[in-house]
Amino acid sequence: MKNWKFYNALFIRVLFVMILFFFCIFLIYKTFYYNAVLVGSFGLIMLAEMYFYIKNQLQFYDRTIFSILQSDFTTNFPEENKKDNFQSLYLLYETLKERQQEQTSKELIYRSLLNNIDSAALILEKDNDDWNIFLMNDSFSNLFKVPKVSHWKYLKNYLPSLCYEIEKTDFSELKSAISIKIEEQDLQTFILQTSRTQTYNKEYFVVLLDSIQRVIEKKEKEAWINLMKIISHELMNSLTPIRALSQNLLYIVDQEKLDEEDFEDIKGSISTIINRSDHLQAFVESYRKLAMLPTPTKQMTPINALFEDCIRIMSPILKAENIELINDVHSSRSILIDRNQMEQVIINLITNSVYALKEKTEKKLFVSSYTENNRFFITISDNGKGIDAAIQDKVFLPFFTTRKDGAGIGLTLSKNIIEAHGGYLSYQSDEDKTSFVICLI
Repeated sequence: MKNWKFYNALFIRVLFVMILFFFCIFLIYKTFYYNAVLVGSFGLIMLAEMYFYIKNQLQFYDRTIFSILQSDFTTNFPEENKKDNFQSLYLLYETLKERQQEQTSKELIYRSLLNNIDSAALILEKDNDDWNIFLMNDSFSNLFKVPKVSHWKYLKNYLPSLCYEIEKTDFSELKSAISIKIEEQDLQTFILQTSRTQTYNKEYFVVLLDSIQRVIEKKEKEAWINLMKIISHELMNSLTPIRALSQNLLYIVDQEKLDEEDFEDIKGSISTIINRSDHLQAFVESYRKLAMLPTPTKQMTPINALFEDCIRIMSPILKAENIELINDVHSSRSILIDRNQMEQVIINLITNSVYALKEKTEKKLFVSSYTENNRFFITISDNGKGIDAAIQDKVFLPFFTTRKDGAGIGLTLSKNIIEAHGGYLSYQSDEDKTSFVICLI
C-alpha cells in the first residue's frame, strides 16, 4: 500500500511529541517549572492532534470497509482521499463498485428475462434450514394470484398443494403433473419441474410450472405448422408441373398445324399430368387414413396368437432379407384390443426394422412383451442403423420418411392407433439397438 506519507507524518508527530516530552523533563530537572508547564502543555496539544489525526484516518478506513461489506457504493469517494494514503483503498472501492454495478445490471437482465417467459418460475434461496423466495416472476404471481412474498412459509398460505408436493420430496429434483386450485376456480393441471443448484456458499431451488393446456396447444400448433409445410410441399410438387405442362399443351393446340413431334409432346405431357395426379390422389388418400381412423373395435385377444399371425405374414420377408428373429413373446394372457389395427401397428414396426437392417451384415430383430405396474408393453427392436439425432423429433411426423418408396404415414398411423387404444408409442435409441415400445393401459 502506498501509505508512506501517512507513516512519515505519523513518525514526525511521534518524534516531535517525544522531543517535547524529554525537553519538559529536562526543564523540570533544571527547575524551570514554568517553562516545563508550557512545553508540557504544547506536548499534550500535539499528542491530542496526533490522536485525532490517527482517529480520522482509521474512521475513514472503517467507514469505507463497512460500505464495501454492506455493498453500499452510493457515497462518492472524496477527491482528497483518492491518492496518497488512500489510493489503494480508492482503487479497491472503485473496482468493487464497478463489479457491483455490473452484477446489478446482470440481475436486472435476468429478472427481465424471467418476467418475460410464459412459464411460472420461482427461485428459492436456502438460509440455514429455511427457504426464502429469491425471485418470483410475473407469470407465477399473475397465474396463481399470489403477491410477491419473501418467505416459503408465506407462500404455503396461498398454494398449500404445490408446497406440500415439493416438501414431501424434501426439495429434491422432480418432474411430474400436479393439480392446483387457484382461488375459487376448479382444479387445474400443471407440469411441475424442479432443480437444485449450489453456487459458492449459497443453495438455490428452481421451480417451473407450465399449464398442460398451454403445452398441448403449443405442441398442436407446432404439429399443424409442420403438417401444413408438408402438405404445401406435396401440393406444389404436383401442381407446379401440372400447370407448366397445361400451359405447354395450350401453346401446342393453338398452333394452326400439328406435326408428329407435337403429338408426342402432347402424349408425354398428358402422361406426366396423370402420374402427378395419381401421386396427389395417393397423398390425399394417405391423409384420409390418418384423419379418419375408425374407432377401435376391441375384443379380448391372446397375445401369442396376435404375434403368431404377424410373424407368419412377415416371415417370407424376414427370410428373404436373412434377418434373424429373436421372439421373446411367451405370454398366456389376453388383452382388450382391436386385433386388425394392432396387427397393422406391429407389421408397420417390423417393416421399419427390415428397412433399418438393409445395410447390416448381421441382422437381428427382437420382439418381446412384458407387464409392469398394470401396464402391458410390446417392444420391437433391431440392431440396424438407428435414428439420426437430426430427425429424432420428426419420426412421428405425418408424411416424413427417409425411404425412397415410403409414404411417411406408417409411424404416424401406428401412433394414432395406439393412442386411440388409450396407450402410447415411443422409441428408444442407443449404440447397439433401436426399440419401439407400445404401452397399453
